[in-house]
Amino acid sequence: MQFHHHGYVTGDPHVRPAAGYGLVRPAGLPDEVDVLIVGSGPAGMITAAQLAQFPDIRTHVVERRAGRLEMGQADGIQARSVETFQAFGFAERITAEAYRITEMAFWKPDPARPENIVRGAVPPDDPDGISEFPHLIVNQARVLDYFAEVAANAPGRVRPDYGLEVTGLSVPAGDGFVTVTLRHTAGPHEGAERTVRARYVVGADGAHSAVRQAIGRTAVGDKANHAWGVMDVLAVTDFPDVRTKCAIQSHDGGSILLIPREGGFLARWYVDLGEVPADDGGRVRATSLDEIIARANRIIHPYTLDVKDVPWHSVYEVGHRVTDGFDDVPAELAGTRTPRVFLTGDACHTHSAKAGQGMNVSMQDGWNIAWKLAHVLTGRAPESLLATYSAERQVVAQELIDFDREWSRLMATRPEDLPDPTYLEDFYVKTAEFPCGFMTRYQPSMIVAGAEHQHLATGFPVGKRFKSAPVARVADGNPAHLGHHARADGRWRVYAFADAGAPDAPSALRDWADWLGTAPGSPLLRHTPAGGDPDAVLDVKVVYQQDHHAIEHPSVPAVFRPRVGPFGLVDYEKVYAADPAHDIFELRGIDRGGAVVVVRPDQYVAAVLPLTARDELTAFLGGALRPV
Repeated sequence: MQFHHHGYVTGDPHVRPAAGYGLVRPAGLPDEVDVLIVGSGPAGMITAAQLAQFPDIRTHVVERRAGRLEMGQADGIQARSVETFQAFGFAERITAEAYRITEMAFWKPDPARPENIVRGAVPPDDPDGISEFPHLIVNQARVLDYFAEVAANAPGRVRPDYGLEVTGLSVPAGDGFVTVTLRHTAGPHEGAERTVRARYVVGADGAHSAVRQAIGRTAVGDKANHAWGVMDVLAVTDFPDVRTKCAIQSHDGGSILLIPREGGFLARWYVDLGEVPADDGGRVRATSLDEIIARANRIIHPYTLDVKDVPWHSVYEVGHRVTDGFDDVPAELAGTRTPRVFLTGDACHTHSAKAGQGMNVSMQDGWNIAWKLAHVLTGRAPESLLATYSAERQVVAQELIDFDREWSRLMATRPEDLPDPTYLEDFYVKTAEFPCGFMTRYQPSMIVAGAEHQHLATGFPVGKRFKSAPVARVADGNPAHLGHHARADGRWRVYAFADAGAPDAPSALRDWADWLGTAPGSPLLRHTPAGGDPDAVLDVKVVYQQDHHAIEHPSVPAVFRPRVGPFGLVDYEKVYAADPAHDIFELRGIDRGGAVVVVRPDQYVAAVLPLTARDELTAFLGGALRPV
């Protein structure tokens, strides 16, 4: 990480100086805010952590609970989420305390003695090396703690206000403030109501979202008439793979999804409770813990499970629902007014827990809307940007529901009823990219260009997340991952991949760099605020094809050596070279004639262009950003 450029830092560099509204933030919730986030779950807290980087935005979070979450129900952390944690600065710390999934064991009935289970295939969790980040298991509460720490340490100093729930919400006909009615759920004012006016509201308040109900949105879908008991247990067992993620299918007792938990001793068991009659009326939810444990023992026969302690358990019926819109603008009025209220996480999509997607997709919802709200509120982008949230994330939610429906169906199917004996594990391996979180591909819009020049960088598909690769930093020769340097600071990234010419000779890259740094119509000059650092909005980096020893940093074009901070210090972390052992040009299919890759603040590739496409770059960024 970078610091000291505003003066010598003597303390924890993660705690940045308060600024703007963060300097005068009131102790409680004021009557008027810019963004009111309802709910402090994963979607709400990543939204807060992102908006806290913008200290002039009055961001506040309200949560109906009386305090922090102590035990979360979600625990699966996919590689895309760990990549996101890297951007927020805590990937290494949370990885150190988490359980890491490296493979998955598939157990099924013994053909010779079907009443017993035997181990089948044990495929690696990421067989194709989709990501350099791991697949983790860690309590949701810890994820929230880390995001809360980021939000509190950022210049905006955002901290949740606990013990407040939404009881009403009204959206003005024009562009005025949204009025939100809140009720105290705890403390000396319990039961009392008050109102808050907010320019925008983010509903991250769960499956029974009061915000969703207030704006008239409906969760569309149904139950799958199948129930599961889930329990976190401390137990003694002779089942040999208790510390390995397992899909266990019995002959006639149902199935289990076993997830080892962090800490070395805890494990989560999803136990099949079977089909639920249409007229059950929710009675299955009264299934006792003893019955869940008994079913688990029948399924894992001839092994046994001796449960010693159960910190948490529940019974749920599989349901798949997607809300009919993720903002407050009805379909018939789309494009006629700006959305003011947005839904994220479980407020707009619910599904089973067995694919480990809920928390992961919810966090991407929150990051998506957060940087867009920040850009609109700070004047960087037009309000039309906000309509892209529902357009992008509703498609992702439907893809999630479709995947989870199929995975849940296969998990609940008897092995003998599947098309072939290895069908379940084959499906797991074949679809690995989706649960890792990397299948999302946004369609062309004001912030996603077309794919006309995709051939220049085939490994950076436009609309998909920017897949990092190893490089060498020229200033000091240190190995680095190009994408890991991009923090969740709301900036766009512009990566210039050099043509093959000598670094200090005339070249297409040098011509492009001189234009970007000096031409009156340059998007860098058009979108950088007066008095701001040259990279305040567009973080421009270069990657050369040559070994880093062939490049002299002072000879690199000035646009890649910006002067930042009050002392005008040179930023030495913009210039990179290909790693000979892992050539990024080869790994990502980058044309040797050079290319420009534009990446959004949430790490999705927005455009791939040739170094000569100056007007196209100007036009694209001009559609996404306002000139200053």
